[in-house]
Amino acid sequence: MLDLRNVLSPIESANGLPNACYTSDDMYRHEQESLFTNNWAAIGFGKDIAKPGMVKPVTFLGIPMLLVRTRDGDINVFQNVCRHRGMILVDTPQQLHGPITCPYHAWSYDLEGTLRRTPHVGGPGIDKIDSLKHCDYPLITVRSHIWRDIIFVNVGADAPDFEIAADSLVSRWCEFDQPVFHGGTDSSIIFTLDCNWKLAVENYCEAYHLPFIHPTLNTYSRLEDHYNILDDGGFAGQGTTVYQPQITDDGRHFPRFAALSDKWEKGAEYVALFPNVLLGVHNDHAFAILLTPEGTGRTVEQVEIYYADEAACNDGYADMRRTNTEMWRTVFAEDVGVVEGMQRGRSANGYDGGKFSAVMDTPTHHFHKWVAQELSARAN
Repeated sequence: MLDLRNVLSPIESANGLPNACYTSDDMYRHEQESLFTNNWAAIGFGKDIAKPGMVKPVTFLGIPMLLVRTRDGDINVFQNVCRHRGMILVDTPQQLHGPITCPYHAWSYDLEGTLRRTPHVGGPGIDKIDSLKHCDYPLITVRSHIWRDIIFVNVGADAPDFEIAADSLVSRWCEFDQPVFHGGTDSSIIFTLDCNWKLAVENYCEAYHLPFIHPTLNTYSRLEDHYNILDDGGFAGQGTTVYQPQITDDGRHFPRFAALSDKWEKGAEYVALFPNVLLGVHNDHAFAILLTPEGTGRTVEQVEIYYADEAACNDGYADMRRTNTEMWRTVFAEDVGVVEGMQRGRSANGYDGGKFSAVMDTPTHHFHKWVAQELSARAN
């Protein structure tokens, strides 16, 4: 195990995480257990299974999982395997009009995971036997929670309830405890990054790079208009005091979230909820970014943009949604070269994790400390 004590030092004397945390396969496996299995991590979005009966297979930590929208509109997460022979149940996203049926021997489960049919289990034409009680063999449930349409799971099942684990951020943004509406196909962005997932988190946390990497954004949301956000509840980021909602030449603007305080008239905040969700809130829209690690040096970044009112998702706002999406696409694309450049830099054996700015890098240092604390705690 790496010696991470210096990462935990006060920022004035601390170094960042060592290179191995970004390049070592052994460390990658260790953090999958320590950071992802034992905490609440995101695996998808409710908008991808928007209608009752919709299902979507995903793989997380090597485990095949199935996202399911029930007839009542709730979301369940199961391990995507039949309880009979371990066959994968669903291999493509789809709309089901009946039960979840195994393609191997046709054992079937309802959308709540209950085993309903076991054809010929007792011989031809005999669908039930005393030694196999359906109630004893439901699909394997994965502990899950939905917040702001993000599907979180706790694979280790021993983390505090999500409402407790994320209480500080939920409370901070309590004014945004309102329905959100996904903008549709024009409100999704995907990047595939040649970098370790942690570098995407670190870059997102801080505004220090704003004038150098985002020169256009910096003309109306300057470095000096930003403030840092830190919290012991597992998040860090930054905010701005000069957010300017989009207004078209003919005076149209997106509907706003209801009953927000004055802080949000020109305020916006951008926070990384550890380990793998990046969030942004504004008075008229929000976004969530899911980071999916695919090895030490590869990360899929899925950006989804949401609006305060369902009306913003109709054709009358299509031009504004496209403009908003392209603005964010440009901003996030400007970060790609930075995170990939830092990944390449982690091959320099003389690099010691770096020296932090005690003023500008506090969110990044906060994330490094969280990683070091989690890795060290699980190693003991």
